[in-house]
Amino acid sequence: MIRSVLVPGDVKVVLFNKPYGVICQFSPAGEKRTLKDFVPHRDIYPVGRLDTDSEGLLLLTNDGALQNEVSHPDRKWPKGYWAQVENSPNETALARLRNGVKLKEFVSAPAAVREIAEPAELWTRSPPIRTRRNIPTCWLDITLTEGKNRQIRKMTAAVGLPTLRLIRYRIGPWTLSGLALGSYRVLPAFSLVAGG
Repeated sequence: MIRSVLVPGDVKVVLFNKPYGVICQFSPAGEKRTLKDFVPHRDIYPVGRLDTDSEGLLLLTNDGALQNEVSHPDRKWPKGYWAQVENSPNETALARLRNGVKLKEFVSAPAAVREIAEPAELWTRSPPIRTRRNIPTCWLDITLTEGKNRQIRKMTAAVGLPTLRLIRYRIGPWTLSGLALGSYRVLPAFSLVAGG
């Protein structure tokens, strides 16, 4: 559930559509691209992270209270993902994802999961994912209220559906809608209300 959070005018909140291969930091990382290559604003930091090989919505802010509100595990902010997985899911696999998956390090919290068509607004990934002629793929819409390291990849692999491509499209009330790959948008002052 999203709490009420007032974001005053001096707080900067930036939505960024992170491409594949970009590291979620502003400091240099050898030859790898970082946030600095795309977002010219100073003194803002990612709220949570996306793995280098994951794509999609990243929230950045200069406000520690907002950062804590969105990323703290007790707050249960919903985060939505599109996952392209190998194989075709059956009800048993989907039920395991929905009920929580026992992994080596933890048992995942229940997730909202449904099979979907390939998202219409999807961009071409560079480089493209690997394909195998005799193994089907499908897309899942997965919503979590927790965010452990590589969690979706671990969950889908545990139920026989290895993730090939992972895109975060939603954090609480914010989505990728209208945000081209590699672009960002600075939000005006706003207030979040409970619900989500």
